[in-house]
Amino acid sequence: MSIASSCSRWLSTDTPATRTQARLGATYRFLRRLLRHPIGVAGLVLVGLMVLAALLAPWLPLADPVAQSLGERLMPPSAQHLLGTDTLGRDLLSRVVYGARPTLAIVMMVLLASVPVGLLIGAAAGLWGGWLDAVLMRLSDVFMAFPRLILAIAVAATLSSGLWTAVIAIALTGWPPYARVARAEVASLRRAEFIQAATALGVSRTRLLLRHALPLCLPSALVRAALDAPGIVLIVSGLGFLGLGLPPPAPEWGAMVAEGRAIVFEAWWVSTLPGLMILMLSLGFNFLGDALRDVVEKK
Repeated sequence: MSIASSCSRWLSTDTPATRTQARLGATYRFLRRLLRHPIGVAGLVLVGLMVLAALLAPWLPLADPVAQSLGERLMPPSAQHLLGTDTLGRDLLSRVVYGARPTLAIVMMVLLASVPVGLLIGAAAGLWGGWLDAVLMRLSDVFMAFPRLILAIAVAATLSSGLWTAVIAIALTGWPPYARVARAEVASLRRAEFIQAATALGVSRTRLLLRHALPLCLPSALVRAALDAPGIVLIVSGLGFLGLGLPPPAPEWGAMVAEGRAIVFEAWWVSTLPGLMILMLSLGFNFLGDALRDVVEKK
């Protein structure tokens, strides 16, 4: 098919109305297939329940997560304290629920920082090629050479403890995998007819990147983000376990596990319950990522 006929077909079909209708239809089919996937439903339930509990934590009938009561320290689970208390008499149920908030916030902010950056860099490299492709891919290789956990520990140890420190430490090495995948997908379509048609119509390179190349990378980026989230959860917990996460007395799952490791045989609930939350959240993201991958591959 010639470029002229491609241009005329593209002009006749690519209108705002048809694009919106196609996107809505594709989204509906995607969600329907996801909700028919049992593993996907299980992942959505696990992640959804934790997100809902974290969002509603200030309005739930929970004790103050930082209030200390030394007279009630290391109490086992009971009617008064459903999950027991820690070494300072703080209610573990309240601390576990509130501890989900920083973990989920860091996961969301890391993905919001790394996914768009990686997609833009990878799509630009794949679409334009040449020296820009070589420079951007070598830059991604440099960042991928650093182990994520080691670099996160180094950055967190250099900067002061806090939420943004953890986000910066994890996001620094989070974007290269998205860039590599986006570059491979866009480079394979560089000579596609619709790209040539858009170029022949005088579409700018920036518009070609944002409106035509980037949307092609979104399904694989969504799958990778869901599968990348458990690793972020573990890094956040690892930083908290090493004392490089949120400063005390803020509730944080990794710090709670570290607090109870010395008394795990005397008061197992102090470290076991936060550890189970880390496991369940990571498992939920893994289930969701596996289901998304199956749905995308069957499209």
